[in-house]
Amino acid sequence: MASVLVASNRGPVSYVLGEDGSLDTRRGGGGLVSGLSAVSSQDSVWVCAALGEGDREAVRRGVGEPGVRMLDIDPDVYADAYNGIANSVLWFLHHHLYDIPREPVYDAEFRRRWESYRAYNRAFAEALAGAADEGAAVLVQDYHLALVPGQLRELRPDLRIAHFTHTPWASPEYLRMLPDAVREELLWGMLGADELGFHTSAWAESFAAGVDVAGTGTRVAVHPLGVDAEELRALAYRPAVDERLAELRAEVGDRKTIVRVDRTELSKNILRGLLAYRELLTARPEWRGRVVHLASAYPSRQDLEVYRSYTTSVAELAEEINAEFGTEDWTPVLVSVKDDFTRSLAAYRLADVALVNPVRDGMNLVAKEIPVVSEQGCALVLSREAGAYEELREDALTVNPFDVSETAEALHTALTMPHPERADRTKRLATASTALPPQRWFLNQLEALRGPA
Repeated sequence: MASVLVASNRGPVSYVLGEDGSLDTRRGGGGLVSGLSAVSSQDSVWVCAALGEGDREAVRRGVGEPGVRMLDIDPDVYADAYNGIANSVLWFLHHHLYDIPREPVYDAEFRRRWESYRAYNRAFAEALAGAADEGAAVLVQDYHLALVPGQLRELRPDLRIAHFTHTPWASPEYLRMLPDAVREELLWGMLGADELGFHTSAWAESFAAGVDVAGTGTRVAVHPLGVDAEELRALAYRPAVDERLAELRAEVGDRKTIVRVDRTELSKNILRGLLAYRELLTARPEWRGRVVHLASAYPSRQDLEVYRSYTTSVAELAEEINAEFGTEDWTPVLVSVKDDFTRSLAAYRLADVALVNPVRDGMNLVAKEIPVVSEQGCALVLSREAGAYEELREDALTVNPFDVSETAEALHTALTMPHPERADRTKRLATASTALPPQRWFLNQLEALRGPA
């Protein structure tokens, strides 16, 4: 039994099944892993889903890490809940990504998948109810588990329950696209929590605008996740990163660099970022041969066709720009369409300009990470729709993410920014970015949850 419990779709460890039947343990990272390290493992349990065959085999064999409980949910139920609802419905709603003339379509198939989403959440609620001490604190993570607080409240009314949404929250107009009964159940699930956390006041206000929280007993709070500067710098200055940095410097030469690092999420706006770079080279020909765009685009959700198509479009547009402007000794865009964190950290250190231009984002920690490790200081071109905008806008060059021409001009301003100004801005950006590192971010929520009702 535990006094602190965390629930998330992905856990801190995963398992890979070898051809010989062996299980290889892989340890995850990220803000939640760092945050939970602030709590004694003897007092905490992390409940997560088995994501692949290796994880499921580990559950069947009874293999596991102390303080981690992995749930072997039926693969078909999981697929319906994760891809069919969480990533294909809730993600699109919260990020306002639907192609409205064609989507969404809430038909019988959607309702079948919603049943799976409900069952998936129920599995978590039951596991948490069975593992929690009397009055324990339960911190549920993200849109995958939006029904858990309500379900858990029915099972264990004694518990203190929080839910944190790492994405934006849909506007009331978008949320009303859901069938009425589904929308009501979604909000019922969320309002089962004592506290609902969001990265920014904009997303907290968006939730509050769609439901009357007065009299529900639910508080709405803002907890903007920051960066652990010491940990990030230690990662960025490892020998492997030094080697990759030397390779990038050899490719870039003495040219300026514009750096972006994203998953190929539809919300990240990579295509308009590339279009803005192309417009920069067109409208400001003096930059031809003098700048390189280092783009890291990690493939994301490639089991969904719309994401596969988007990833292909990113690679194709980069090739078009290189064909249009490239010369024998200059490749305008160096794009890496693969998961390569070492290259990303090397690019962070090399960045003169960081481009973070999502159409809508929960936080976007890249905007906070690059200023912390950039060696010469970097100018940040930042979308006003990024979660980080609220904290960083004073020292960033902020843009409308849909305005390609404005973004191109901001890139020019960033590239021509005098070094002293760039250094001063970077220092202030780094200070703001590290104000609430993961451990403090997690403990603030835990302390709020344990406080007076």
